[in-house]
Amino acid sequence: MNQNIGYISLIIPNYDEAKNYYTTTLSFDLVEDTDMGEGKRWLVVKPKGSNGTALVLAEAKSKEEIAMVGGQGAGRVWLFLHTDDFYRDHQFYASKGVRFLETPREEPYGTVAVFQDLYENKWDLLEPKETAK
Repeated sequence: MNQNIGYISLIIPNYDEAKNYYTTTLSFDLVEDTDMGEGKRWLVVKPKGSNGTALVLAEAKSKEEIAMVGGQGAGRVWLFLHTDDFYRDHQFYASKGVRFLETPREEPYGTVAVFQDLYENKWDLLEPKETAK
């Protein structure tokens, strides 16, 4: 069996605002932006150069969905952005106004710092340490 997680749905308040943030501030690639009718879009972004999981940016419509914007991780880090050069990306994001909640730190698993996206979702920017194969 060969499986992988293709998409994670991220609830956002506005398609265009989120598209701009993820493609401009975080420099993600726009994979697809298709009008599905009735105000719904299939809006997919992924980290630049990634062949892995992508985010489906899902605009909140109901009261319940609106209340979940920025809260899908229940206040915890729940999104993990891996990089091959932590300090390059940390400096780039800081220059774009990305809010880091801590200074970079070295952990047994790699170099990491927590940041918040535009909607206060917590992310780890992480350069994993190489592991023995």
